[in-house]
Amino acid sequence: FLFCIFQGAWGCFDEFNRISVEVLSVIAVQVKSIQDAIREKKTRFLFMGEDIRLNRTVGLFITMNPGYAGRTELPENLKALFRPCAMVVPDFDLISEIMMVAEGFTDARLLARKFITL
Repeated sequence: FLFCIFQGAWGCFDEFNRISVEVLSVIAVQVKSIQDAIREKKTRFLFMGEDIRLNRTVGLFITMNPGYAGRTELPENLKALFRPCAMVVPDFDLISEIMMVAEGFTDARLLARKFITL
């Protein structure tokens, strides 16, 4: 997290639910301290025992993949620190059909199905 904090960068941590519960607990404490410092408009704060400079444009994001067998449920204290955003698999048939209709194809539905199966 330190790079993000110093630079004000955004970090996206992929497949967060594959991390062990013990590590997630430590991460929850760290994320909470970062968010508290941002909320209080601090320029410096105590992070893991060190006084460090905070660039308040920092953003921390996580992704989770519910399909893995080895996934763990996020602890409630960690869930509360992030805003959920659900994603769905796009309907490629419909997208292709609409694009083909927009380009003037007369048999767009059939062409879209054929295109998707390529």
